Amino acid sequence: MELPAITVRVLKYDGAEYRHWNARIARCEGALIVLDAQFEYDVDHHLLGRIQTGTFTVEYYWLDRWYNVFRFLNNDGQTRLYYCNINVPPTLEDNVLTYIDLDIDILVQPDLSCQVLDLEEFEVNAARYGYSDRGLRPMMWGRFLTFRTGC
Repeated sequence: MELPAITVRVLKYDGAEYRHWNARIARCEGALIVLDAQFEYDVDHHLLGRIQTGTFTVEYYWLDRWYNVFRFLNNDGQTRLYYCNINVPPTLEDNVLTYIDLDIDILVQPDLSCQVLDLEEFEVNAARYGYSDRGLRPMMWGRFLTFRTGC
């Protein structure tokens, strides 16, 4: 049986689309949606290097949480790394899962060591989009610091 196809859309805080890709729903359990995806084109990442076309990910989204988790897989199916995005909780409508990226990312290695990324981008966009004016900036830092205690 073929898994249902959806589109994932990532927006910046002003609503502009930042990225999009196709995925398949592997399972849904309450607020959790698990997707299977494969990179459709090469992506150059400033820290991860080149993510090649065909790279597989298992993506975990919660409709009630301010983050998602991507599990990057090697060709042999073993975990290469986890990439956690801090974001506004996603919505799922008409086979489109959409979320707003809030810039901060956490890279987690298979041994569970981790590195917080893009704090500078968060500060720039907090000023650009007025995160603090909307109460988002203090709320994000509180959630981030709670999450970060494990790193």
